[in-house]
Amino acid sequence: MNIVLEDLKTQREGLLSLGFWALLIYRFGHARFRIKNKILRAPWTIAYIILNKFVEIVCGITIGSTALIGRRFSIEHHGCIVIHGASIIGDDCLIRQGVTLGNTGYDDPLGAPTLGNRVQMGAGAKVIGRISIGNDVIIGANAVVIHDVPDATAVGGVPARPLRKSV
Repeated sequence: MNIVLEDLKTQREGLLSLGFWALLIYRFGHARFRIKNKILRAPWTIAYIILNKFVEIVCGITIGSTALIGRRFSIEHHGCIVIHGASIIGDDCLIRQGVTLGNTGYDDPLGAPTLGNRVQMGAGAKVIGRISIGNDVIIGANAVVIHDVPDATAVGGVPARPLRKSV
């Protein structure tokens, strides 16, 4: 429950934030895996599937329930957000509308990105493949990141390249 309150405090719009509701349903879906017995877990899974589909339709946010998302994750603007179920996101990260964290296709279906702590992603940014994004990274709007990014770096462009080292 503590992590949900942290998520709520992180959202600028509070309870009105569609990003918060999407994150809340993700946390519910992820927590259901604590129930080891598949028969006991089934009603929770059915509830999650219905709620998750509602969030996808209303909020335009898809978060795979098997993704690992850290504390104080903020979705600043909703719409067209896709987070692959194999993605790993560190603490205090912020994403905006149109962001995709995904795989490169059928060749590596579980090859999703790993984001460090305090990563900020601009609107429309795409992070694709089995890559690592370091801590304190800023990814510019509409950037397409297909290679690892070291700590404290700002990247942008298509394909993304380092723009500067952050201080």
